[in-house]
Order: sequence, then structure tokens, then C-alpha cells
Amino acid sequence: MGCLIRALPFLLLPNIGPAAAADTADSYVDSLVERAAAEGLSRDPYWRTLLHYKGGIFGVKSLIDDRRFFLSPGGNDDPEEEMEATIRGFFTPLEEGVRHPVCRFAARFAWLKERLDIDESRLPVPRCDAYDTLIDQIAPESITLIFPTSHMNSPASMYGHTLLTIRGGDGSDLLSYAVNYAAVTDETFGPLYIVKGLFGLYSGFFSILPYYAKLQEYSDVNDRDIWEYPIDLSPEEIDRLMRHIYELQDISSDYYFFSENCSYDLLFLLDAARPGLDLTDRCGWWVIPLDTVRLIRRSGLASKAVFRPSKSTKIRHLASLLSHREKKLARSVALGEKEVSAITGVLEPTEVKAVIADLAGEYLQYRYAKKEMPKEEYAGRFLAVLKARSELGGADSERTPIRPPPRPDAGHKSNRISIGHGFAEDRPFEEIRLRPAYHSLVDNSAGYKEGSQIVFLDMALRYRTIEKKLEIERVDLIDIISLAPRDLFFQQTSWKVSTGFLHRTMKDGKRRMVYRLNSGFGYAWKTRFTGIWYFMVESDLNVGAVLDHGYSFGGGGSSGMLRSIGRRWRLHVYARDVYHGAGDTDNLFTAVLEQNFEISANTSVAVELKTSGERDRWEQEGTLRWNTFF
Repeated sequence: MGCLIRALPFLLLPNIGPAAAADTADSYVDSLVERAAAEGLSRDPYWRTLLHYKGGIFGVKSLIDDRRFFLSPGGNDDPEEEMEATIRGFFTPLEEGVRHPVCRFAARFAWLKERLDIDESRLPVPRCDAYDTLIDQIAPESITLIFPTSHMNSPASMYGHTLLTIRGGDGSDLLSYAVNYAAVTDETFGPLYIVKGLFGLYSGFFSILPYYAKLQEYSDVNDRDIWEYPIDLSPEEIDRLMRHIYELQDISSDYYFFSENCSYDLLFLLDAARPGLDLTDRCGWWVIPLDTVRLIRRSGLASKAVFRPSKSTKIRHLASLLSHREKKLARSVALGEKEVSAITGVLEPTEVKAVIADLAGEYLQYRYAKKEMPKEEYAGRFLAVLKARSELGGADSERTPIRPPPRPDAGHKSNRISIGHGFAEDRPFEEIRLRPAYHSLVDNSAGYKEGSQIVFLDMALRYRTIEKKLEIERVDLIDIISLAPRDLFFQQTSWKVSTGFLHRTMKDGKRRMVYRLNSGFGYAWKTRFTGIWYFMVESDLNVGAVLDHGYSFGGGGSSGMLRSIGRRWRLHVYARDVYHGAGDTDNLFTAVLEQNFEISANTSVAVELKTSGERDRWEQEGTLRWNTFF
């Protein structure tokens, strides 16, 4: 009956044939296009958000590189042309096997339908059934920002990561969905990953998949603590966010390590959810995941944080409750060196036995997740540990609960400027140093992983007062250090890589700048009294026309100690000796004492004392710096 009623006006107007009806439809579409132009909708900030348009030197351009995201040939850099093509696209006939624009661009359609009051009865596809099915399946009720902390042994995880989770009405983590933007790569060679990421040589994609499946994708998930920040969005805002996610699925963009990355592109979803938020416009030239967490909190979207310890954090916590002998017992049971009955047979109190059993179980799960043992061996031993644990009754193994560390977003900001005064060879100098990213070993440690250093584009300008000479002292393009203390349960390798430009003393006694590539690997340990102490084997390559044969290459080693004295004082002392036996031959020795005292979260005073020797010349240098993070 409804179809007959809708057809009745045409039956009463016999002079309106198919051609006249088509003319009427075309005129209706034309009127929508004219109205959109008259109201300047293509210049509306929300339209710019939905199309990811950003202004640049050469005008407006979308950050999305996939041509399938645009209906007009010039849609990636012409918002008005793309709007007209989009409106007309809503009224194109339905083609079998092709997603209609109403469904392909669910967020655009919802917004334009509201702004232009589009008559749905005139559309060949009045709604998107596929989107409705997705919403029925997910039943979104809340959004949470997820921040897995950094993992230094994975090049893709050194800065941490951000993604969103969508929880349904049951509020279950296991049944929630993850919304993620990431580069598609199987790259395992860290330096190559960084180079390709810097120049946008990877494609990034949005995806929606079950949260537990997303966690399984992270081979390092058991080593990364997770912070959850619930996002305050209304049902209408969640619907806008979901529509934009839906239209971005399978759409690619060039992935840039420092700008258009996992965190920056995720902000477009929140901008789409709440018009006027404009988070993407409040970012700088480079975007670090932790900075976007701070930005989201400052915007008022997230007011609290929940800490989820990783498996390795749980293991270290349980181990801290036991003596060395008790820890060895738990490890031996997990490795199959002792039977599970050894736990229940010891003379320790029941509470201690419970901790030993829990530690053995956690370590078993960790090793199985790391593929360090076959499934059959894991299953039998784990069930035996669980049985032994159940026999201990309700003993509380969490005698001391895991204390959440300081929130990552509560630590110092990512950019740092330093102003310093010092002496080199008894001659004074003034120094200014700018570092866009991110954290060094002696920086204020709250919220950052101890023993990790990630420095990019650190440049020092030095003015020599007596000579009245301004020069670039050094440029650290990359300086990464990962000190991973070894213990009974974890035997990681520590490593470092640095490259940039620095001064060396030539045979004529003058200082000249050369390019340097230094790398090393070794072991680190941690004790209560020494903090982290380490040693590394290193290789060192210098390149420059001022060197014999244009290069200098050699090897050697370094050793040092990193320690916190109280909450605010950080101390790093190390020595390095490298012999260059190829090209320009020489022996380079350096001994350094670095100290940093925290004044506030974003200010500190640092002192550096250095002794270095090369070409039989020795030089002492001391610098006092004021550091400000911004």
C-alpha cells in the first residue's frame, strides 16, 4: 500500500513522464548544490575535518592519498568540487556490486543530510544497511583511548602507540572493538623502518577488529603496560565517530613517522565526533603519541586514567615479594627443571607458596606467548601449577598490590630547549641547545621507561666568548639507547645507535666537523645500590673530507652506571674507548659525568663534566645547563 501511495501523485499528473521526472530530480539535485555553495558548506570546518583537508604553502590539500576517498578527480585539493560531486553522487543510480556513495561516505551523508535537509525519499539508497548492521553488531556505548607504553626493542613501538576501543552495553573488555591506524609493514630492521617512515614510504590504514585480536597482533604486548583513558562522548558524538571510522576503512594514506602517524590520524575521529574540537589543528609539525594523550586530556575529553600492568610487570612485581631462593624455585618449576610439587613441599608460609605458584604461572604464560615453549608442554605444566595453586586455598598472593607508576602524560613534555654556560680548555662559551624529541637517560624520569633514551634532531649552537665565534657544536640526528636490565626471568640485550655530526680534533690541532655513525650492544643489570650498570661493545664510523682517505672506522667498548638519587636527582657516569684502525687511525677516549636535578616536571638543571683524548691531546670540558620542556 505504501508504494501505491507514493506513486499516486504521478498517477494524478499524467503529463509528467519519465523524462519530466528526471528533469525534476536533476533540478532538485541542482538546488541542493546551489544551496551548499550559497551557504559556503565547502568552507565549513567540519567538511574540512571529514575530508582531512589542511592548508599548506600551495593551498588546501587532503592528507588522505587514496583516490577512492574522493568522488571528483580533483577532490583531494578542491573542497568545493568534492562537495558538489558528493551531493550528486548521493543521487546516482544503484549499481550491483558497487557500494553506493550514501553508504561509502556515511559521515558525509549524515552531515549533508542535516545541513541541506535532503529528502530521503528521492534517494535511490535512503540509508546504509551495512553501517546499520555494523552498529547493531558493535552496539557502541563508550569510547576509551588506549596508550600502550613504549617497547624499546621494537622499532615501531619506541614512542608508544595510541588506539581507541569501543565498548558495548555489557562493558566487557574481551568483547570490545579496537579502532587502530597503523602502517602496513613487516619490517624488522629498525633503521630501515625509521628511514622509510620518515619519508612516508609506508601506507597507513584504519581498521576495526575485536580488541583481543588487536592485542594478539602485538608481539610485544606482554612487555608493554597499558594506560586507558575513558573518553567523554555523548551517544550522538559516538555515532559521528563511528560513521567516520566506517567510511575510512580500507582507505590508505602515506604514513609518516613524525607527523601523519598512528596518533595524529586518530585525532580526526575525535574531531569528527565533536564539531569544533579541532584537535588536529592544535598539533605541531611533529606528533608524538604521548603528546596526543596530553592534548586529549587538556581538551576535557578524558578526565581519568586506568593502569593495566603488562605480563612482564606482573612477573617483576611478584618476584620482588620473594627471596632469591624462592624466585629460583618459581623459575625452575616454569622451566620444567623441578616438579610443581616442589612449591607445596617447601617450608615457607602458605602466603609465600601462593606467590611462588603465581609467579611460576605468570612466567609460564609469558614464555608461551613468546613462543619459547610448545603448546603441549605449556598446557600440562600450567594446569599442574593451577592445581597446586588451588590447593593453597584463598591465600592472598597480592600481599603488596602493584603500585601504578606515574602516568605517562604527567611526565615532562617532548620538546626541550637548553641554555648553558661552560668552559672548554679553560676558555668560556655560551650554548643554546634545541631538541624536538624526546627523552634522554638523565631527563626527569616520571612517566618514562627507566634506562631508555630516544633523541631526534638535537642541535647545539655554541658561542666561544674569547674568539667571538658562533658555531654548530653538534647535531644528533638519532641517539637511541635501550638499557634492559637482566635478571632471573628476563635476559634482554641492551643496545644503542646514534648518528649525526660532531667535532673531532685533526692532526693540525684544529677542530673539524665530521659525520658519525655509532652502534653497540651489550648487557645491563640493576641493583639497589648501583642502579643500572652496563657495558657495550661498539663500532664507530666517521666520514668527512678532513679525514685521511675520507673516513675513519674502528671498534671498542663502553661501560657506565645510571642511578637515581632520591626522586629528583639523576646521575649517569660512563667511559668509552674506541680505536680507529682503518682510514684516519687514532684512539678516542671519553669519560663523562652527567647530572640532572629536577626543579619541576618541565624544568631542570644539568651539569656535565667531560674528559676526552684524541691525537695525544687531552681536553676537559664542563657545562651548566638550564633545561625547559615545552
